[in-house]
Amino acid sequence: MRLLNKYKCLILFTLSAFSISGYAQSSKFKVVLDAGHGGKDIGATHHGFAEKEIALSVTLKVGKILEKNSGIAVIYTRDTDVFVELNERAHIASKNNASIFVSIHCNANDNYAAEGYETYVMGMHRNASNLEVAKKENQVVTLEKDYKIKYNGYDPKSPESALGISLLQEEYLDNSIALASRVQNGMATNFGRKDRRVKMAGFLVLRQISMPRILIEMGFISNKREGGYMNSEDGQNEIASGIANAIISYKNEFYGSGKSEPQSEKYVPKTANVQEQILEKQSAPEEKTTQNEPFATQQGIVFKVQIAASGKNLDLTPQNFKGLTNLSVSNDSGTLYKYMYGNAVTYSDAKQNLAEAKAKGFDGAYIVAFKDGKKINVQEAVK
Repeated sequence: MRLLNKYKCLILFTLSAFSISGYAQSSKFKVVLDAGHGGKDIGATHHGFAEKEIALSVTLKVGKILEKNSGIAVIYTRDTDVFVELNERAHIASKNNASIFVSIHCNANDNYAAEGYETYVMGMHRNASNLEVAKKENQVVTLEKDYKIKYNGYDPKSPESALGISLLQEEYLDNSIALASRVQNGMATNFGRKDRRVKMAGFLVLRQISMPRILIEMGFISNKREGGYMNSEDGQNEIASGIANAIISYKNEFYGSGKSEPQSEKYVPKTANVQEQILEKQSAPEEKTTQNEPFATQQGIVFKVQIAASGKNLDLTPQNFKGLTNLSVSNDSGTLYKYMYGNAVTYSDAKQNLAEAKAKGFDGAYIVAFKDGKKINVQEAVK
């Protein structure tokens, strides 16, 4: 009997260890890194620089930094010079149940003086230049067999087709913007390049991905000076460091951070040919909030569940939100409406509200926290 009990304990210990290990693995923050172009798709080429080579090199450097963090799992759509179809890149992200999708590219323009870095989220084209960037990146589909069938008659030369793929659900738009903003700030380097800000456009590679997703244009390969920077070891290390640190910052904000997880240090160029120039970063505008009851009257810590974000101003009625009540909305500078459910004073109640929102079909819902009416980090609020 004593021996039998020993075996029972051993089995229980083994199952417990397996369960803990399985949980740790499934709870990892999964990042899909997508190196633009590849193989027969060279991308933009100018001054002897090839987009597919620079994109792959920077992507691998970003991945190498992220892989040092025990809480992050990195998945590559390609880690060699191969051609990967756009819908396959989306499939890779979906089958791995990724947390975020980051596509890395170089920009190009007929005007060789054009310069600067910009980060895109999926959405309506705000102007003609955004449309042109999307059309150039989407041109790769012509290298795929039966692309018009696979992409529902998409024609990369047609503005109507480019606009059509932008009219998608906006469930992850807010998180995509949060990630894009961090990346954009992270790419402000010592090289003194132009900040072209976060923008919206319709990219085919982003259209079938149901998670926060962004597309990075690291700089203009058509600009000889900037192309040389992106093609250099120092330039690539500096850009990769900025992108990786932005991803880690986003992960820590929305998924929490472990004390044992190493934090990446910002890369400092070793050579003297990189100009030292401090770039001023504009602080984010203060978020204005309106709701069923005056937000300003709520004191202390309050947890809410963000269920959607949209450019549309919807009435806070249950029929607009799948029957949910106790709704509120915040308006960030008048451009994006963030709709929230619940009003919990404890984190456990907030988690219950989150489960209710997801049961109603808001799969991308997540918890946000406020202190005396101002948004704060959820981890800070829990502490």
